[in-house]
Amino acid sequence: MPSSTTRLRPSLKGTAPGITYESSLWDGGDEFLVGLDEVGRGAWAGPLTVGAVIVPRDRRIYKIRDSKQLKPSERESLLDPIKEWSLAWSVGHASAAECDDLGMSKAQQLAAQRAISNLGLVPDHALVDGPWDFVGSIPTTTIVKGDSISLSIASASIVAKVTRDRLMQQASDTFPWYSFDSNKGYPCSKHRSALFQLGPSTIHRQSWSYMEKLPWNGIEGCGNAPDPLTLF
Repeated sequence: MPSSTTRLRPSLKGTAPGITYESSLWDGGDEFLVGLDEVGRGAWAGPLTVGAVIVPRDRRIYKIRDSKQLKPSERESLLDPIKEWSLAWSVGHASAAECDDLGMSKAQQLAAQRAISNLGLVPDHALVDGPWDFVGSIPTTTIVKGDSISLSIASASIVAKVTRDRLMQQASDTFPWYSFDSNKGYPCSKHRSALFQLGPSTIHRQSWSYMEKLPWNGIEGCGNAPDPLTLF
């Protein structure tokens, strides 16, 4: 069985997500259950990313937790074991432009459908984090705080977070002014300062209200590099 090499921190003991929801659905006849979680909804820049993981019924992997509980190095160390252990995994993205054009709710639905389409298996049922069914195409169970309760969703949260963080790290090489390597596109003082000085890049969500307060200065060059989704 795949296993990460980093040791589990004492503070994480006793916080492992379970398979209560999965077991009930398996016992009811559903074979392939996909856990889904999103990351990037509250960011100013970069894609909205949905991770999807189908966990096996008869094998377990340890040290998986809600991605928010884990340090970046811990998440990174778990990504390959999750890929090897799962029956199927994938990610789906909605670009910044699609978030602008569609609105965040429809963009999240689009990213989820892309993730499901990329699995290579047709899931019988989806488990999603939160109170909202952003899947729609298959039977879905919504679970508030699902990333800390469901093993499937917790696994998806790690896949989504590590994948998007890598995209934003790559974006920081293309757009170094915005400190994407540290803020991953989310609001912070350095990010805000760069926006005020340079305006947005091509991967900023330009329909968001914060854009209305920017003092445009006509500087060019920051917005003409390609979207990192085309580079990853």
